[in-house]
This record gives sequence, C-alpha cells and structure tokens, in this order.
Amino acid sequence: MLSKGFEVELYTATPQGEVVGLSNRIVRDLQGFVREPDSRNVEYTTPPCTRYEHLLVALLQPRRQLRAYLKKLGDFTIMAGSTIPLEHDDYFLRSDPHNPYHTYIEKTYGTRVVTASIHINIGITDTETLMRACRIIRLEAPLYLALSASSPFFRGEVTGFHSSRWQMFPKTPRIVPLFLSHQHYIDWTNEQLALGTMQNVRHLWSAVRPNGSNRPYDLNRLELRICDLVIDPIALLAITALLEARIQQIIDSNLDIDSCFTPDELVQISDRNEILAATSSLDAQLTHWQTGESIGAKAWLKNLYAEACSILKESGAVCFLTPLLKILEQGNEAQRWLQQIEQGHTIAEVLQKSILEIERQETQLIEFIS
Repeated sequence: MLSKGFEVELYTATPQGEVVGLSNRIVRDLQGFVREPDSRNVEYTTPPCTRYEHLLVALLQPRRQLRAYLKKLGDFTIMAGSTIPLEHDDYFLRSDPHNPYHTYIEKTYGTRVVTASIHINIGITDTETLMRACRIIRLEAPLYLALSASSPFFRGEVTGFHSSRWQMFPKTPRIVPLFLSHQHYIDWTNEQLALGTMQNVRHLWSAVRPNGSNRPYDLNRLELRICDLVIDPIALLAITALLEARIQQIIDSNLDIDSCFTPDELVQISDRNEILAATSSLDAQLTHWQTGESIGAKAWLKNLYAEACSILKESGAVCFLTPLLKILEQGNEAQRWLQQIEQGHTIAEVLQKSILEIERQETQLIEFIS
C-alpha cells in the first residue's frame, strides 16, 4: 500500500461555536502544532503511514492532546467546518506579526484565507508517475470536495454554497496548468517565482500539487488540497482510501489524460467543476473530463467506489472505504447541517450539537484503539 498522511487545520472555539485565537499558546506549549497566519487556526501533521489502523492513531493522538490542553486554558474546544460560521468582525488576528510572508498574505488576501481544511498526502516515489497522478487527480478533485464539503455558513449566514471555503479561497496563481512533466513543473514554478505571482515554493494554492522536501526539484508525494475539513476520522479515512485506490489504479494501469480536450480546455473544465462542487457538492452536475458528458457527482463517485473496492480487496483495506457509502446516502457534513437549518434550527444550535457529537465520537474511537 502507498504511504499517506494528513495536514490538519483546525479552529479553536468555545462550545457555543465562537471561534477564538489560541494558536500562540498552543504552539508554545504543545509539540507538533504549528501556526497558521491567523491565530484562530492551528495545524498539525501526521507522519506517513501505510496502514489505515496506524493512520487513525496518528490522526487522533494530537487531537486528544489538544483537547486536554484547551480544557486547561478554559472552556474551549475544537470545531468542525472550514469557515468561521458565526458573525464576526472582518479582521485578521495575526499569529506572528513579524512574519513578512504572513504580512503579504494579510494584505493581499485578507480573511479569505482564514479557513480550515484537510490536506491529504499520498506517497509516490517516481517523479513522472507523480506528475501523471497529479494530472488525473486534479481533474477529479471536485469529487473529493463534494464528499468533504463542510462550510455552508459564513459570518452568521447560510451562504448558498456547500463549501464557502473553496468558493472564496484565493487559488494562486490564478491559472495553474496541468503539468505535463516534472521539467514543466520546475520551469513553470521558477517562472512564477521570477514574476512574483508566487512568493515562495509553498505559494501554490491549487486543488492538487506535487510536494516534497525541496520543491520543485525533489518530490515524493501528491497533495490533495481541495478538501474542506473532514472532522469525522472514519469519513476521512474513507475519502483517503478512495484517493489511494484511484492513484494505485493510475500507477498500475499507466493511466494518463486520455481525452478529447486539450490540456488548457481540461483546466477550464476542472475549474468549472470545482465551483459547481463548491456550490452543490454531491448534488452537482459535473462535466466528465474524458468525454465532456454531464454526470452527477454521486454517479461519478459510485463508479469510482466500485473500482476502488476491487483494488482495496487485495490489500485488505476495503473496510476503510465502505463508510463512503454513508456519505453518498446521507450527505456530507454541509448537507446534513443544512437539513437541520431547514428543520428550524439556528446556525449556533447546529454548531453546538456538532461540537458535542465530534467530541463524543473521538472519545469512543480513542477508547476503542487504546
């Protein structure tokens, strides 16, 4: 099996759903946590694991540590969702006022970047295979956004988007091509750095990007960046299993962009599909990158799910994939939250219920794996 790991961005909040800035204290006192530009976010990274059992432990242990620490600080907790949901002033709460890159981000983008998300990294050692996987997963990234959407609220309002985060997030640079080779990626990155459209090699904020210890040269993993925060660990493992199976299929079958469209046209199709998925997630009607035909996100995902099952049976990991059916049948987090709004609940009530459910679920999982 391939190695996989997460970069997890979280909001710290009160049990009432008010997001609060605590990252300075967290980073000072807890190992393994790092700042985001705004102090209302904090991030941790799991080590690469090949087995899903180990990945679950790596995902939950830092969160258990963080929860215990937050309780010592006061009545604070971890919140789901990828945008600040309740009404708040539109200002940056800087975590590091002296960091010039953070200054650039604040002045250039404002609070559009004060979001939470999950980045899924899948290890691929051969560079050209990695670029091939990046091409295909870039075109199918809207499907993973559809599964993970969890930000229908922003500043106390129902926005009309299932992923308000991806709808407003400033993808940078504005146009990112499909990288046709590793050299293409190197040349394009160096050109962007020279033009100033990227401030550094990390300043590539697209749905998918190659990653490694010395970008753009030394690469060893695909990073899927489009997903909203999936706070449910079981759901996150299922989405990851789908992604791993698809990448394994790309590797084993030597798949590449076999389409009636040019690479530039494929980028345009992908960008449109991303907005459609941000708007309607699993109910979105997307354009299939191979044929140009209209296809529902659910139908497309069910096709990928069937293929993934046969791939993961060989490794014994199919049990980690099957919870995906629950998401397809009952909706993602954004859809479930919006159903509660339709039933007459307020945004605050929805958040408060979610906070309790998340903590209860994590407690049960930690007891189970201990």
